[in-house]
Amino acid sequence: MRNGASGDSEQLEAFRHGDIDAFEALFRQHQRAVYGWILRIVRNPSAAEDLTIETFWRIHHAHARYDPAREFEAWARRIATNAAFDWLRARRPESTMPPEFFADRPMPPATDPGVSDEIRRKTALAFERLSPRLRIAAVLVVVEERPHKEVAEALGISVAAVKLRVFRALRLLRKDLQQQGITP
Repeated sequence: MRNGASGDSEQLEAFRHGDIDAFEALFRQHQRAVYGWILRIVRNPSAAEDLTIETFWRIHHAHARYDPAREFEAWARRIATNAAFDWLRARRPESTMPPEFFADRPMPPATDPGVSDEIRRKTALAFERLSPRLRIAAVLVVVEERPHKEVAEALGISVAAVKLRVFRALRLLRKDLQQQGITP
């Protein structure tokens, strides 16, 4: 989701004035990146596809409020984050993240593969029990290793607030895992 140089400012200005061709060009340029950002948050490919469409509907609907002096990337990421947050908030905890939430994440080798699967399942459940605000911050910073500044821009909060949310999320995760018999 990057702005280019010369022609992009004209395209962004045209988009702001409601030009459908400019919107379609922005959609083609940024669709994949928006989908990837949403997928990082919701961890559900089907939902990420739907939320990508929802995000671009919101972007199109808000075209007059876009400031071409700002980065389109940050603006789109913020709208995508809000769409993902709304989706997470509306879901029951058991329905948002698949059990293989951490399947693609490296884990220390375990002597018993069953223990590793159990730890992954319990960790995913602990993440599920976090509030959407804490979960988004923790997933993006801890799991996806995104920079605090990028996450702050996407959430519309300060870097300090992101750090506080991650700290609170990790504290709650530790407590939840300890209650499940896992020492983090």
